[in-house]
Amino acid sequence: MDSAGGGAYSSRTAEEVFRDFRGRRAGMIKALTTDVEKFYKQCDPEKENLCLYGLPNETWEVTLPAEEVPPELPEPALGINFARDGMEEKDWLALVAVHSDAWSLAVAFYFGARFGFDKESRRRLFNMINNLPTIYEVVTGTAKKQSKEKTSNSTSKRKASSKTGESQPKVAKILPPPKEDEDSSTDDEEEEDEHENTLCGACGDNYAHDEFWICCDVCEKWFHGKCVKITPARAEHIKQYKCPSCSANKRARA
Repeated sequence: MDSAGGGAYSSRTAEEVFRDFRGRRAGMIKALTTDVEKFYKQCDPEKENLCLYGLPNETWEVTLPAEEVPPELPEPALGINFARDGMEEKDWLALVAVHSDAWSLAVAFYFGARFGFDKESRRRLFNMINNLPTIYEVVTGTAKKQSKEKTSNSTSKRKASSKTGESQPKVAKILPPPKEDEDSSTDDEEEEDEHENTLCGACGDNYAHDEFWICCDVCEKWFHGKCVKITPARAEHIKQYKCPSCSANKRARA
């Protein structure tokens, strides 16, 4: 099978198909956010019809569509590269994101039909998918706007705390173990509640209190440290953090 298809499949349950969906989705989100500069360059309008494929191992690939007819899997939108220079970059990325959502859903429910999912299995698969923000929502920041009310207070607190020393990036640090003191325990719970709807600007997953996060000082989107390859130790030496997308936009304007 073509590499864009992801290889042989043995998925048989809704949970296994969801893992495949989630991996492909994560790969395409990376292409349109943290790897956007590389993705943009690969989508050369001078080349033939190109497609963006998300792979089950959370990577992505821009390549030609499968030659076999009919293809073994549903095919993503053809010719995404042709529109690249004819519209604003953010609008082009949003368009690719919409088509990527459509393709990832098509692949998931193709597997559902192929493996004979019954009504309950299909419902379970859809509910798991629907609990995640769409690729479009992550790329355009819509998902963040939907939870902005809850996260704005937390962001303000972190900005205020950073004023006690030198200017530092806003970092959502790992929450400490619960203390015996009742007031401290309540504060920790409130902080976790404020973050619960925060979404990673790279992978789109929700905030988890036991993971290291960092916030871009330009667009104010939050990211898993692992998604943008920033460790807690490295973050302490960054005075102003710019996410990959903001860094790429600055280079493009220059």
